[in-house]
Amino acid sequence: MTVTRPARLTGAALCAALALIAAVWILQDLAEIGSPADLARYWTGDHHVLIQGRSATSLIDAVLLAASAAAAVAALRSRHAASALAAVGTVTLALRLPGLWAPGSGALVTALLELALAAGLVLTAAVGRRRAEAPHEREPTRPRTGPAIAAGVLLALAALLVILWELYWAGELPTEFTVDRFTGGRSVVKPALAPPPGWLSVIAVGLYGTAAVSCLLRARHSRAFGLLAAAFLAAGGAAGVARAVRSETLPRLGDLTSAGAADVLTAVFELLAGLAVLVLLAGRGVPAPPGPHPAAGGGGPAPPPPPPAAGGRAGGGRRGAAR
Repeated sequence: MTVTRPARLTGAALCAALALIAAVWILQDLAEIGSPADLARYWTGDHHVLIQGRSATSLIDAVLLAASAAAAVAALRSRHAASALAAVGTVTLALRLPGLWAPGSGALVTALLELALAAGLVLTAAVGRRRAEAPHEREPTRPRTGPAIAAGVLLALAALLVILWELYWAGELPTEFTVDRFTGGRSVVKPALAPPPGWLSVIAVGLYGTAAVSCLLRARHSRAFGLLAAAFLAAGGAAGVARAVRSETLPRLGDLTSAGAADVLTAVFELLAGLAVLVLLAGRGVPAPPGPHPAAGGGGPAPPPPPPAAGGRAGGGRRGAAR
């Protein structure tokens, strides 16, 4: 499947708008905090910066900014950008939905605007597809078998770890706090634009699981969803490793509780697994099996050429014999 030129231009414009919204919020937070290092510390959970409560963005906004910009470039450069547009649109829809009931008019307006843009992005990717009509319009490449299976296993393990941690917190926290983790209640302290942590875990499991199955099946959309999942996975792992480095817990894992040590090891795994999946899926792929090319005026394959007439031009019989 390829994407029509109007759909590609529309998708690129929608992705650019999503990237612009994220960039405006990040620049506003940067102007408020005054230092990129402090903003990075806020994104990675520095409690001293969190107490100030001056930032509306999180590390998710940075990942969405990069993903939207990459999808816009892909839509302008490739006829096979439908998967990238659909992946960015679907994930943005899921992540911004809690903003509809978040406090603060700025967050609500941003959520409404981004939900509309993301819905338009998914719709554009769906209705703008067409089957390749010429031999030179090749199907998108799929990742090679070895890297695809390795990436699928890593993403499946990441999804399993998220599920296990949510089960752990459900058993450790009171019921009210557990519900707040998914709905964004008063007990949850987070940036204004960030989804609740439990909601984010559900989205992560869905994204990692979808990408893992796609990679194991070597589907056409495995590269787009896999790279997006790897970006979120590596970002979450980097945040956890940064917290461990600041608290100096990496050199003394043996002194931590079981849950504390498992948290640090999970962050290290997420960072390494995310980077590994990025490398595995960013490599050169193999062409997808060619499908039948429809005729110029119909939906089925073109009819075979008629056989040469007897007694035709000189050489016709030679070509027939050669066949």
